[in-house]
Amino acid sequence: MTSDVRILDQRTPEEREHPFLPGMGKAWLMPLYDVFSRVSGVGALHRRAVEVADVGPGQAVVDVGCGTGNLSLALLAAQPKARVTGLDPDGHSLRRAARKARRRGVSLTLVQGYADRIPAEDASLDHVVSSLALHHVDDDGRVAFARDALRALRPGGTVTILDFGGPMTDAHEAHGVHGGQGHQHGHGPFHFLRHLSQLMRSRVAQNPVVARNLGNGIVTLLAEAGFDDAREVDHVDHRFGRVTIVRATRT
Repeated sequence: MTSDVRILDQRTPEEREHPFLPGMGKAWLMPLYDVFSRVSGVGALHRRAVEVADVGPGQAVVDVGCGTGNLSLALLAAQPKARVTGLDPDGHSLRRAARKARRRGVSLTLVQGYADRIPAEDASLDHVVSSLALHHVDDDGRVAFARDALRALRPGGTVTILDFGGPMTDAHEAHGVHGGQGHQHGHGPFHFLRHLSQLMRSRVAQNPVVARNLGNGIVTLLAEAGFDDAREVDHVDHRFGRVTIVRATRT
């Protein structure tokens, strides 16, 4: 299969000055994003989300908040014949996603834009997916995303969201960030990544938008937008807190 990787910009002139929160919280940390994701076990979360989404050959998918393309690439690894588009406001992350897609020889369309305007015609998508992005979006953006996902999905199409949600736990204290004897102190890249893990966990716990995901927050968001059968289908007690996977269908 011939690789076709494109980056498009759908932002309006006004949106070009719109602020956004990068995946690591700070733009200067983004070069570490993929390394941090690997050591934090995010790849396993992506693979579980791919299983839940269950994308078929030839189906059209938009990955909202795709960042450096890890979920999009996991989708294509599982289903190479899917038609995947990644959406994110961060141009630097999209360029990194494009380089990764070219190295893997897969086709991927990347669009610079925001979650409230999904790049698809009405009722044209089979799937909308999103991983660890919704907690970066403010209240108005969350509502607009849910409504636009409903607009873009065909009848029978599904939305699958993986994000922090449900009750936060401290299970990670026993075997996560602070685990391992002889690693509480020191210097070097691994010490820095452990410290960064602590900062990320703290940021998640204190993020007011994450609080909107707690309990049935994501389920309620999708149900109020008009989706049927919105429900949590799985959850993982990650070192940063509970991660929920929510799925819903457009009738």
